[in-house]
Amino acid sequence: METKKRALGRGLEDLFNSENLDLESVEAKIYETASSEEIVELNLSDLRPNPYQPRKVFDEEALNELAASIREHGVFQPIIVKKSIKGYDIIAGERRFRASKMAGLDKIPAIIRDFTDEQMMEIALLENLQREDLSVIEEALAYKSMIEHLNLTQDELSKRVGKSRSHITNILGLLRLPGEVQQMVSDGRITMGHARALSKLESRDEIIKLANKIVDDNLVVRDIENITSDNQVVKKVKVNRKSSNNEFKYLEDLLRDKFDAKVSVRGKKIQIFYDNNGDLNRILGILGIKDI
Repeated sequence: METKKRALGRGLEDLFNSENLDLESVEAKIYETASSEEIVELNLSDLRPNPYQPRKVFDEEALNELAASIREHGVFQPIIVKKSIKGYDIIAGERRFRASKMAGLDKIPAIIRDFTDEQMMEIALLENLQREDLSVIEEALAYKSMIEHLNLTQDELSKRVGKSRSHITNILGLLRLPGEVQQMVSDGRITMGHARALSKLESRDEIIKLANKIVDDNLVVRDIENITSDNQVVKKVKVNRKSSNNEFKYLEDLLRDKFDAKVSVRGKKIQIFYDNNGDLNRILGILGIKDI
């Protein structure tokens, strides 16, 4: 009986083995199958964050609001943990854990389950991707970690996290930027569009110079695209620019960021390309249109 309680469970194994993993489904399955006896009160001092947690900074204002709610109403939903050598690792619910500490609590309700390191890593990433916006650099580092530790291809990873292959490739490309420029992206001083344009450049010094120019001169992405298309700037990859004079390239880039899809603006027409019906429904959702 005890082994059954601690086990991940057949239903959850099926979820993890599916092509696309959804955190809400994982948590819902745990809450559905947990008996009241399995919800235990654990000392906050015995808990530690998931070691694979990609998020390093949490929104203090949001945590304060959650802490205020916990002071008044308590913790409604148990966190999910795994027994470790010393204490417990938090699988899901780190915000509730942090807010409970801020609220002055000593204990928190929890459900104990067994997870592999790979599953802990996937859950840590998904909890952030699906519930809070990681900085694009944190997101890139999380993807890199999953690819390396889970031996995934970019295509496999894109299906696993429900993102397009192009999105994965573009985000990972930001890790080629110098550390100080990555920090500018994390701080919000330069945008994803700026960063992607900079990531195409070869010279580290040129990248840093242009990144500082973006901040100092308040340059928009189109300014950087114009600068980086100059023959004097050496790029990492030679691109065949059949439409180098396309006046709508800047708009295409903005729409590509918006829809995370290939976009073409030609002849008074805007074309948005998709891979399958699921991808189409995702784009329709962004447009505020119900699924087909």
